Amino acid sequence: MMHKAGFVNIIGLPNVGKSTLLNGLIGERLSIISPKAQTTRGRLIGLVNQDDCQVVFSDTPGYVNEPAYELHRTMNNYIHEAFEDADVLMLITDKYQSEDEQQFLIKQCSQSKLPVIIVLNKVDLCKPAEIPAIQARWESLIPGARFIAVSAKENFNTQGIIEMVKPFMPESPAYYSKEDLTDRNMRYFVAEIVRENIFLQYEKEIPYACEVVVEEYKELDSMDRIRCVIYVERDSQKNIVIGAKGSAINKLGTASRKQIEGFIDKKVFLDLFVKVRDGWRNNELDLKRFGYKG
Repeated sequence: MMHKAGFVNIIGLPNVGKSTLLNGLIGERLSIISPKAQTTRGRLIGLVNQDDCQVVFSDTPGYVNEPAYELHRTMNNYIHEAFEDADVLMLITDKYQSEDEQQFLIKQCSQSKLPVIIVLNKVDLCKPAEIPAIQARWESLIPGARFIAVSAKENFNTQGIIEMVKPFMPESPAYYSKEDLTDRNMRYFVAEIVRENIFLQYEKEIPYACEVVVEEYKELDSMDRIRCVIYVERDSQKNIVIGAKGSAINKLGTASRKQIEGFIDKKVFLDLFVKVRDGWRNNELDLKRFGYKG
């Protein structure tokens, strides 16, 4: 039996539902999600494995039109790379994203020689009569692109995406083990779970100024012991993350621990510490240390 395998890179603006869509396609909650924009900072691979096919989906950060930090420019580099190392480009949009905001992505997709699939997400928020006009507009913006309407949140029609991309997959053996869902290790997911809860718990600039590093992960018979450091940019941010008498960080630790335990199906002892790394979002060395640059 012929086997096919290939890469589908997911691109779009912040907060358009790329991570929710990846989770729905994989059938597991791999990508962290929050209502705030720019929650995703790096690329995450998710694998859809079938007997005759392996589709490697790659979630990317939302494209930042006006980067304010070196971190933003690094995040945008992941999108630039996405146009070069894929078999299929998948542009996620919704009816609320303006054409001007998406101009860079539209231009890149139009100029690409790769197959392009336009995924209209949040279709549950559309009136049925709106969809044909939206489809026609996108097909005029990116000639030759395929179009599909889905709701990642409601898991509506997401599996139709897999059937749409399969014909574009080249004949190839699987790139990853068919038993795997991703290429990331447990330390990555622990750090992302803590960071997700930071986005959910704290307001304003705090989530964007935080980076989480797993300094220690010990797998024991009774429970796993994990030590995480949360890096912030200023002492004032450190005080907010910790809270009065440690109230805020204790709340964060409890929420994160419960989520990690659910993810690994095992008891966890989680230690959280906060350190100041002045201006890390604009520091090339810090970005390399945190894994954002090669």
